[in-house]
Amino acid sequence: MTSAHAAPAPPAHVEIDGVPAGDPGLLTTLMSGFGHFTAMQVRDGRVKGLGRHLERLDLATRELFGEELPGDRVRTLLTGGVTAAGLRDCSARVYVYDGVRVAVVVREAAPDGPGAPQRLRSVDYLRPAAHLKHLGGFGQSYHGEAARRAGYDEALLTSSAGEIAEGAVTNIAFWDGTSVVWPSAPCLTGITMALLEGPLGSVRRRVTLADLGAYRAAFVTNSRGIAPVSGIDEVDFAVDEGLMERVHAAYESVEWEAL
Repeated sequence: MTSAHAAPAPPAHVEIDGVPAGDPGLLTTLMSGFGHFTAMQVRDGRVKGLGRHLERLDLATRELFGEELPGDRVRTLLTGGVTAAGLRDCSARVYVYDGVRVAVVVREAAPDGPGAPQRLRSVDYLRPAAHLKHLGGFGQSYHGEAARRAGYDEALLTSSAGEIAEGAVTNIAFWDGTSVVWPSAPCLTGITMALLEGPLGSVRRRVTLADLGAYRAAFVTNSRGIAPVSGIDEVDFAVDEGLMERVHAAYESVEWEAL
């Protein structure tokens, strides 16, 4: 099966700060900004939701490049990267580029346990192809940095009509006193979000900035953990300790899968 995305011809020469690149073709591929990835926490050679990560990578590779990405290949590369890093616990990312070239990046582990409360600033911006964890996220990075410079912790992505979709690098959920509600606007279904949906008995429905007063609490999730939301724009939320205990207990109940 051939790639659905036409790769550019290899460049004649690439240099960085005056130093020629060792592999111009590879560097050009990595710099293309066309690809996708998944991010996870590894603890003693195990990952929560590993099967979901492998499925995400395979489906996105088929959609973007018209080729499959076998889970066994990813596991082998991921295990090799984690082993080479010499870290028992770590944060790991798997990037996939044209030609199904796979890059593994390993960093220090994110802290375990509850995250600090987050204050969010809404912005009129939605990610293109929101169902994919794709590269080239300039818009979300731009709005995220602008929010932090303005004294917030994260940007909250919304439509021009104020419909809430997701955080710049998180999913968001709301608590109405009865149900955990995830916004139904197009967004990435994060792995942590997917692992929580069933155990929490949560629902998806339309949520707008105008609806915020109807909710008692909110929290955000991503590959680095779970944190309560202390406010969105001028709307304050109390940290519901009971809710957060329930959310963390649901996440802790998810079994670890060995690489």
